Amino acid sequence: MIKAVIFDFDGLIIDTETIWYEAFKEALSQFEVDLSIDQFALVIGTDDTVLNQYMMDNLKESATITEVRESASRLFHEKIGQPILREGVEDYLIASKEAGLKIGLASSSKRSWVEKYLKQLDILPYFEAIKTSDDVTSVKPDPELYLQAIKALGVKPEEAVAFEDSLNGLKAARAAGMKCVIFPNPVTTNLAFEDYSLRFSSMAERPLPLILKEII
Repeated sequence: MIKAVIFDFDGLIIDTETIWYEAFKEALSQFEVDLSIDQFALVIGTDDTVLNQYMMDNLKESATITEVRESASRLFHEKIGQPILREGVEDYLIASKEAGLKIGLASSSKRSWVEKYLKQLDILPYFEAIKTSDDVTSVKPDPELYLQAIKALGVKPEEAVAFEDSLNGLKAARAAGMKCVIFPNPVTTNLAFEDYSLRFSSMAERPLPLILKEII
């Protein structure tokens, strides 16, 4: 029996990932470096180690990772404007509350980043437990974030389902012993997802009660 749902944040609740890809691609193009969507997808759901290495390998000596990051950050904030929830997210939060499910969040991002947007979107009160990179030694695909969220919610892994948009997030949820439903965004839709419970284009495609019936 499912007693809890645990949401990822970036790319799932709001599609920051597509905007970050556009921002980094534009920033790197200023230094004559191309960034493919497949290359960027490798860092989604985890830390920036792979992206940093890619920039180190391809940037000319006159450019630095710091310069690219500062440019990408400016572009990101210009592009995101007023953030909006991905389609169906609020419906899932409401349905989870109405069903008496515990609601958690597990993100490889920093707490300040996550909570800033949750407050702006007025959905912070829905979450009983929030675990971020500030709380763990290793982020996704390591299962530590999900294991901590499960513990904080007081449920067993088999009693919780994760909602994810990335391959790293899926791997983390499965390694934690959880079921996982995938809702890819435009950047992650072509990743080689395997061993997931269900997959949909967005939360608007299938109401939460039907999903819960299918994965039990």
